[in-house]
Amino acid sequence: MTATNRWIVIGVSGASGVIYGIRLLEWFSQNPASGLKTRLVMTPSAARNIEIETDYQPGDVAAMADVSERFDNLTAPISSGSFRTEGMVVAPCTMRTLSDIANCNAHNLLVRAADVTLKEGRKLVLVPRETPLHKGHLRLLTLAADMGAVILPPMPAFYHKPKSVDDIVNQTVGKILDQFGVENSMFTRWEG
Repeated sequence: MTATNRWIVIGVSGASGVIYGIRLLEWFSQNPASGLKTRLVMTPSAARNIEIETDYQPGDVAAMADVSERFDNLTAPISSGSFRTEGMVVAPCTMRTLSDIANCNAHNLLVRAADVTLKEGRKLVLVPRETPLHKGHLRLLTLAADMGAVILPPMPAFYHKPKSVDDIVNQTVGKILDQFGVENSMFTRWEG
């Protein structure tokens, strides 16, 4: 793939923590030298949570992406394995979305894109947002991991002495970027 057509898919589902997906989109929009362009899929619940949890409007978030896909458009390019991407992130990932991914229930574009990512052997990073977890949640996480997904819960580290919620969010976003080999300085790394 050339630098002009390297894509990463970002799914934002309706769990609390939409700031993780937003911050990821912000990072890519501010760092074009990464060589990756973004394709966003946002669920209707994510759009609502953006209004509840942040000062953004859903349209503002969609505008951060290079391409924003309609949630119900199962004919979008990312619904096919022949459309090449570097992989996909779902941040945050609701338990409903996790269940749909783990059970191959591709009834919307976000889940279909995740299913395509797995079937093509590409990197799928899920950022589940729920606590506490019961056995059903844990089974779904295991199913997704067994199919090749990377499970990256937003569990903050404190060795870098975060001073704000932004510091905590940035650490998780930096870890997501690390999964795709994208150089970033979103957080202070442990040096012993």
